[in-house]
Amino acid sequence: MAAYPHLLAPLDLGFTQLKNRVLMGSMHTGLEETRDWPRVGEFYAARARGGVALMVTGGIGPNLEGSVLPGAAMMTTDKDVENHSVVTRAVHDAGGKIAMQILHAGRYAYGPKCVAPSAVKSPISPFAPTELDEAGIEKQIADIVNAARLAQQAGYDGVEIMGSEGYFLNQFLVTHTNKRTDRWGGSYENRMRLPLEVVRRVRAAVGAEFILIYRLSMIDLVPNGSTFDEVVALAKAVEAAGATILNTGIGWHEARIPTIATSVPRAAFAWVTQKLMGQVSIPVITSNRINTPEVAEDVLAQGCADMVSMARPMLADADFVAKAEAGRGTEIAPCIACNQACLDHTFGGKLTSCLVNPRACHETELVLTPAEVVKSVAIVGAGPAGLSTALAAAERGHAVTLFDASDEIGGQLNMAKQIPGKEEFWGLVDWYRTMIAKAGITVHLGRRVGAEDLTGFDEVIIATGVLPRDPGIPGQDHPSVVSYIDVLRHRVPVGEKVAVIGAGGIGFDVSEFLLHAGDSPTENLPLWMREWGVTDPATHRAGLAPEGPQPDAPARQVTLLQRKAERHGKRLGKTTGWIHRATLKMKQVAFVGGVTYERIDDAGLHVSFGAARENPTVIAADTIVLCAGQVSERALAEALADRGITAHVIGGADVASELDAKRAINQGTRLAATL
Repeated sequence: MAAYPHLLAPLDLGFTQLKNRVLMGSMHTGLEETRDWPRVGEFYAARARGGVALMVTGGIGPNLEGSVLPGAAMMTTDKDVENHSVVTRAVHDAGGKIAMQILHAGRYAYGPKCVAPSAVKSPISPFAPTELDEAGIEKQIADIVNAARLAQQAGYDGVEIMGSEGYFLNQFLVTHTNKRTDRWGGSYENRMRLPLEVVRRVRAAVGAEFILIYRLSMIDLVPNGSTFDEVVALAKAVEAAGATILNTGIGWHEARIPTIATSVPRAAFAWVTQKLMGQVSIPVITSNRINTPEVAEDVLAQGCADMVSMARPMLADADFVAKAEAGRGTEIAPCIACNQACLDHTFGGKLTSCLVNPRACHETELVLTPAEVVKSVAIVGAGPAGLSTALAAAERGHAVTLFDASDEIGGQLNMAKQIPGKEEFWGLVDWYRTMIAKAGITVHLGRRVGAEDLTGFDEVIIATGVLPRDPGIPGQDHPSVVSYIDVLRHRVPVGEKVAVIGAGGIGFDVSEFLLHAGDSPTENLPLWMREWGVTDPATHRAGLAPEGPQPDAPARQVTLLQRKAERHGKRLGKTTGWIHRATLKMKQVAFVGGVTYERIDDAGLHVSFGAARENPTVIAADTIVLCAGQVSERALAEALADRGITAHVIGGADVASELDAKRAINQGTRLAATL
């Protein structure tokens, strides 16, 4: 019997069959916008070869006003058909199936021509939408239908109509954004008229034997969102209108509740999808934070859905399904839901990739070919930079020896995994351990090497990481002062009142670590739901608890300080920084900025404010934690240079900028590709 019998079971859609229950969900990668269609095709073909039953593209606009931003990919002309045919041929040649997502952004469109049911501006866009008149609504319907018809001509196996996450069709459904009094507004029958008309007319245009997925918002997580009775009514009506499959959407983009970040529990919203099971007869897909075959199998075995959608896990490992089928689940590179190279890139206007797998979306450009000359390669440092270099170099056939002074691999990842909300890092370190062993790499742990130990290698790579920066505060040798390494790695005792010096990523992480006692909400779904104010949408509209967030009391009183007179966490991830700030605020952390650290003594931490060092203040603290940045650990690199040995310096040893695993892994992989 297969290890994952539910996950790997085929799904019969009547006119076609899906070979398993895995959907690669839609992602905005920016690939379509490169207009390099063979590159786009190879991205999807790699996932098809990896065993995914059905893929959905990133959102493709049906017209200019509905595109997510100027220059975004659209499906409007015969030339678009020609371009997309390159993608569908590549996928079909690889044995896969692919659907095109039709995404009309409505008021979320980042441009002055955006349109919506009502002129209600989105909080995440500077542009106020134009309220559509009757003719304007008809144009949007016709353009969506046209996009579906062209997608079919381009060879797609189906389309997904985006009706969730607060986009155009979703905006018509709720009074939060639909203030109309005509036949497109008012009663729920009127408000759901537009999505139903779109589904009916798309089905009529493409015929019966074409997959039509409707992305349905199961829980809006915004004020005045849909009730669950309305969700069920829409689901039944969408089925009757001709949908083949219902896919789950969770939360609007403007919702102030995290839905896919690493701090969200695995499969956190599968229970919402399960509430729809039995209400419709077409297959239902669940999504969000499903990142291992074990989690996916469990969700399906419990009857939460007929299929699972996994998007970012397919960035981390294109061969996810194939490895699961072959019983090699421990070799699947894990999606840690960090958002750093995917969503942060997307919202920053950059091409998507993956922290764990920098080859994602770069399949045609970052290629690990067999080495023409096999070399002996020494890598010093088994953190993310050294580990990624070792694996990529070994894949190319080089003989790799990996050294680390610690008695375990992982480097700074071993501190990150201690933070509540970052438990996924445990799996990443475990994966590296598995893959290093599989690759046959020689590993010497607990060994601090010198320049004299590295003379016999063809290539030497220094990935020795970082050291804590000395902030030079008078009195920092006081017994109350510890470093972040003391707290996270050595678990030194910490008092009830804590001052954390430095509000970068490490300062936020240490604060999070010190605020929690008992279960991490990330590993306790009821606790997490209570902390963020999420409840059953059948009980309270849109799934918002009327009492709001109810976090547990903080384990300590924390003050987080920084020298810069700016918002705390300003330089954190674009799509996750707000979550970290909100979490600390819920735990009553005091944010103090624009300070000069004057001294530390028995009274506490003495600070002043502004360039004139005014308003001297003493912050009483039992413990003061130094998180004041890092400097590169380059002693070994300098010793090698003194001996005339050329070494490659990567990761934190090259640039000490916070603890940037994304840059370190990418740099290491790219270096290995050139050896």
